[in-house]
Amino acid sequence: MTDAGVLELAQRAVALALMISGPILGLGLVVGLLVSIFQAATQIQEMTLTFVPKIIAVGAALVVFGPWMLRSMIVFTTKLLNSLPNFVR
Repeated sequence: MTDAGVLELAQRAVALALMISGPILGLGLVVGLLVSIFQAATQIQEMTLTFVPKIIAVGAALVVFGPWMLRSMIVFTTKLLNSLPNFVR
């Protein structure tokens, strides 16, 4: 396997990781921002108030985006395993 092949494989893996984690991290960021704005407006400084909505939002995002994430990982892994003989040469 050439250096270019290794770099391309690594680039595809990182791109897939970013694509898969993007919706979950983005939703957690938005919910965290909304909770922070709510806390600043009401001056409620309860620590659990920051974590519970984020956990619920991330769980909901996993339920919604989970099948797509799994499908993307299966396609990537299948292509990777099918191209293993080409990597050995």
